[in-house]
Amino acid sequence: MTNATDMTGHNSENVGGIAADRLRSVIERVERLEEERKALSSDIKDIFAESKSAGFDVPTIKQIIKIRKQDPAKVEEAETILDTYRRALGM
Repeated sequence: MTNATDMTGHNSENVGGIAADRLRSVIERVERLEEERKALSSDIKDIFAESKSAGFDVPTIKQIIKIRKQDPAKVEEAETILDTYRRALGM
C-alpha cells in the first residue's frame, strides 16, 4: 500500500493500484443519489395518488408529462399521422 495524490489533490491510499479513498467517495456519492432518487420517486407517487383522489386520470397525466418532454414538432407530426390513420379507419 502506498499513498498518492488523487485528481483532486488529496492524499489517497492505493491498494492494488486503486485509490481507495477516491473509490469510496464515488461509491458514497452514488449511494446518496440513489437515496435521493428513492425519496423523489416516493414523492412522485404521492402526487399521483393525490391527483387521483382529486378526480384526475393518472395515465392521462403521465401521457401529458411524456409529451411535454418531447420536441413540439415531433409531437405535432405524430398527432397528424395518428389523425390521418384514424380518418382512414373511419374513427
